Amino acid sequence: MNDRQIKAAFYVKEKGRITNKDYQQINEVKERLATMELKEPVEKGIFEKVGSRGRGTHYIINPAFMLK
Repeated sequence: MNDRQIKAAFYVKEKGRITNKDYQQINEVKERLATMELKEPVEKGIFEKVGSRGRGTHYIINPAFMLK
């Protein structure tokens, strides 16, 4: 994971969740890059995506990841 993704993980740990918009704001990146960079932690099983698309979508720490 890169520095921005790690920053997002700390954000999720503190706030409980992160949205694409939150990711854009804390890392000062555009929506497209935020979307691409949020995909990697989901694929690695670190984040769990809640919602399929649109405004209600957010990411949480995958409960299964916490057990490892």
